[in-house]
Amino acid sequence: MEKNTIVAVVLGVLVLVSLVQAFQLYGLKNSVSGGATVRQVSAAAPLASAPASSGAPALPASLNNLPEMVGGC
Repeated sequence: MEKNTIVAVVLGVLVLVSLVQAFQLYGLKNSVSGGATVRQVSAAAPLASAPASSGAPALPASLNNLPEMVGGC
Protein backbone atom coordinates (compact mmCIF):
# COMPACT_ATOMS: atom_id res chain seq x y z
CA MET A 1 0.00 0.00 0.00
CA GLU A 2 1.08 3.48 -0.71
CA LYS A 3 1.72 5.92 2.12
CA ASN A 4 -0.93 8.38 0.90
CA THR A 5 -3.55 5.63 0.82
CA ILE A 6 -2.80 4.65 4.41
CA VAL A 7 -3.04 8.27 5.54
CA ALA A 8 -6.35 8.68 3.68
CA VAL A 9 -7.80 5.52 5.27
CA VAL A 10 -6.74 6.61 8.78
CA LEU A 11 -8.20 10.07 8.19
CA GLY A 12 -11.46 8.53 6.96
CA VAL A 13 -11.72 6.33 10.06
CA LEU A 14 -11.11 9.35 12.32
CA VAL A 15 -13.80 11.36 10.53
CA LEU A 16 -16.23 8.44 10.83
CA VAL A 17 -15.55 8.07 14.57
CA SER A 18 -16.00 11.81 15.10
CA LEU A 19 -19.34 11.74 13.28
CA VAL A 20 -20.58 8.85 15.43
CA GLN A 21 -19.54 10.70 18.58
CA ALA A 22 -21.25 13.89 17.37
CA PHE A 23 -24.54 12.02 16.94
CA GLN A 24 -24.16 10.42 20.37
CA LEU A 25 -23.48 13.82 21.94
CA TYR A 26 -26.50 15.30 20.17
CA GLY A 27 -28.70 12.51 21.52
CA LEU A 28 -27.32 12.95 25.02
CA LYS A 29 -27.91 16.69 24.87
CA ASN A 30 -31.51 16.16 23.80
CA SER A 31 -32.19 13.64 26.54
CA VAL A 32 -30.74 15.94 29.21
CA SER A 33 -32.56 19.02 27.97
CA GLY A 34 -35.75 16.95 27.66
CA GLY A 35 -35.88 16.47 31.42
CA ALA A 36 -34.51 12.94 31.60
CA THR A 37 -33.36 12.10 35.08
CA VAL A 38 -30.28 10.22 36.16
CA ARG A 39 -30.84 7.48 38.73
CA GLN A 40 -28.92 8.05 41.94
CA VAL A 41 -26.89 5.19 43.33
CA SER A 42 -26.93 4.74 47.07
CA ALA A 43 -23.69 4.44 49.05
CA ALA A 44 -22.37 0.88 49.24
CA ALA A 45 -20.80 1.20 52.69
CA PRO A 46 -22.83 2.30 55.71
CA LEU A 47 -21.89 5.63 57.19
CA ALA A 48 -19.98 5.68 60.44
CA SER A 49 -21.69 7.52 63.25
CA ALA A 50 -20.04 10.83 64.07
CA PRO A 51 -20.37 12.61 67.39
CA ALA A 52 -23.44 14.83 67.34
CA SER A 53 -21.65 17.82 68.86
CA SER A 54 -18.70 17.90 66.43
CA GLY A 55 -20.61 19.33 63.47
CA ALA A 56 -18.35 17.34 61.10
CA PRO A 57 -20.02 15.28 58.36
CA ALA A 58 -20.21 11.52 58.88
CA LEU A 59 -17.61 9.48 57.00
CA PRO A 60 -18.11 6.04 55.48
CA ALA A 61 -17.06 3.16 57.73
CA SER A 62 -14.52 2.05 55.11
CA LEU A 63 -12.41 5.15 55.91
CA ASN A 64 -11.83 4.19 59.54
CA ASN A 65 -8.97 1.73 58.92
CA LEU A 66 -6.80 3.78 56.56
CA PRO A 67 -3.13 4.51 57.30
CA GLU A 68 -2.35 8.08 58.27
CA MET A 69 0.29 8.66 55.59
CA VAL A 70 0.43 6.99 52.22
CA GLY A 71 3.55 7.65 50.18
CA GLY A 72 5.24 11.00 50.09
CA CYS A 73 7.90 12.28 52.45
